Amino acid sequence: MMRLPPSVPQAKTSPSTLRTLLLSLLAVLLAGLVASIPARAQSQPDISGIIAKFGNDSYSDTSDAIAALATSGSPQAAAVVEALAAGNLLYDPASKAVFIRTPSGMVDPASGAIVGSAPATLSPVRANNRVRRALDAAAGALTLLNADPAKRLDAAAAVFKSRDAAALPTVEAAIAKETVPAVKAALAQARAAILIGKADAPEPDRRAAIQLIAARGDQDSISLLRSLPANSSPALKAAAEAGITKAEESLKFWAVVQNVWYGLSLGSVLLLAAIGLAITFGVMGVINMAHGEMVMLGAYTTFVVQELIRQKAPYLFDWSLTIALPLAFLFTALVGILIERTVIRFLYGRPLETLLATWGVSLILQQAVRSVFGPTNQEVGAPSWMSGAFQIGQLSITYNRLWIICFALIVFFTLLLVLRRTPLGLYVRAVTQNRRMAAAMGIRTGRIDALTFGLGSGIAGIAGVALSQIDNVSPNLGQGYIIDSFMVVVFGGVGNLWGTLVGAFTLGVANKLLEPFAGAVLGKILLLVFIILFIQKRPRGLFALKGRAVES
Repeated sequence: MMRLPPSVPQAKTSPSTLRTLLLSLLAVLLAGLVASIPARAQSQPDISGIIAKFGNDSYSDTSDAIAALATSGSPQAAAVVEALAAGNLLYDPASKAVFIRTPSGMVDPASGAIVGSAPATLSPVRANNRVRRALDAAAGALTLLNADPAKRLDAAAAVFKSRDAAALPTVEAAIAKETVPAVKAALAQARAAILIGKADAPEPDRRAAIQLIAARGDQDSISLLRSLPANSSPALKAAAEAGITKAEESLKFWAVVQNVWYGLSLGSVLLLAAIGLAITFGVMGVINMAHGEMVMLGAYTTFVVQELIRQKAPYLFDWSLTIALPLAFLFTALVGILIERTVIRFLYGRPLETLLATWGVSLILQQAVRSVFGPTNQEVGAPSWMSGAFQIGQLSITYNRLWIICFALIVFFTLLLVLRRTPLGLYVRAVTQNRRMAAAMGIRTGRIDALTFGLGSGIAGIAGVALSQIDNVSPNLGQGYIIDSFMVVVFGGVGNLWGTLVGAFTLGVANKLLEPFAGAVLGKILLLVFIILFIQKRPRGLFALKGRAVES
């Protein structure tokens, strides 16, 4: 403990001084609490004057009171409106006092407190068509002023579609109070939608509304601008025409962006379907017509897993795809190894026989699946984290497509890591580049062929897991992707993974950009013609493998 020098006298605090300090501090705290009481009271709007109008038994006063409640911001406003709509808002003809009838007793509408006693001569506040219209408008207005931003956003969208002129004062009041930018923008668009059709609104306000709606740039904005009243001024009509042109240009831009997104989504599907084929075709030179059936088996594995989860453990449904992925990989890899060991190993160097044999295997697998599961489509559900969509401008992105793109890239880079950083990958690359030299160095090329075929089939199986979320799970699932997979492999470069990646996304985007102009069938034909011409110039594709065997 530090001691003061002898020359400095030490201060002593007496008990009376300490009590005085504590009492002073307590007085300051009490003063702060007392001062805060009026402030808190003022934070809640006083609606007693509005409530008193309901006791006048006048339709006009009742309508005015409803409108005032809608913009008052009082937490009691919704309860009063609901009580009036249900016939539970009562008044005393003698004293003009107003009450809300609840199961717990009579409640004061202004404060929400339960009233100890109420007059026996109470009558319901009457309502006519005018009052009912006011109630409907107030219900919408109170939603616009709801404490939940999501509900305010939904209410703004509803007003934008209805364009009810009676909601304009409430919308303007909500805009003045709104603090969330997204909700405020939606409210501003709802106000603009009302002003466009309001002939008695000031022309500058309507012109600004037209510009705001045109900037929205969707089909709703075009329909809204075309609904401009015929008696509008020439300046407003010209502004609406300019807005329609601007919105149409915006729609064309977003349509191209949407098609590019669809192309990337299709490219990810082609990548998943072709990446396993790129390995087997590149290493062994086998034209495997049963590759599509490996995709189909992976999709049916997902179906079986989900059926078992539905019956035994429904709470694990969101994990069904995670469980199905390793099972689909193992099952289809084993089927692939079995096919290679029993059929393909005897046909190396005979491409025509291999093609016919694998085509026969594909027919056998399809018929086997039809016999077990039937010829109809099977239902494969989507986990909650893959359901729904979100908007970026006018671009709609579904979560299942987004996850499949991410999954395809993860599979691609994982496979790339395996081929570059593992002994199996080293052997596969050696056999791909020079099979005879690899065999001379002691590599068991037959075993590498089997493992490589199993790896390619396993990747096709997990591709089937992904495709089960966006395509029909049926015995013919794989047939829709086998030709496109070969196109991707040949275009990108046989046996080159980077070529497969570039080829898949290039052909996917090109296909979707051609469809609006040429149609789906003609667009695919044009792509096939392009690939034929491209192969004439570059027989080895975009990215040719390097190696003595490859170059010989």
